[in-house]
Amino acid sequence: MAFKKPAKLTQTAMLKQILKRCSSLGKKQGYEEDGLCLDVPKGHFPVYVGQNRSRYVVPISFLTHPEFQCLLRRAEEEFGFDHDMGLTIPCEEVAFQALTSMIR
Repeated sequence: MAFKKPAKLTQTAMLKQILKRCSSLGKKQGYEEDGLCLDVPKGHFPVYVGQNRSRYVVPISFLTHPEFQCLLRRAEEEFGFDHDMGLTIPCEEVAFQALTSMIR
């Protein structure tokens, strides 16, 4: 009997999972009934970066950028996507700012 390898998430499935997780974060304070954050514009999502977990709001279009996807994979490996704190990026703030300014 052969064992099957667990199927890795496709890029599209991973992006959908991230978007779903981001849109359903913390339905406590500061969020509308549908789970969308009140201070995050449509087409954007919040991430937390660096040791101090500084909050950044980035466009959803970043999800298709290869360097940003690399950060997302590192985030998944280090933190997973199933926690209450939001999407945390394991990266120094300076490096994150340099990457996001390059993408824009």
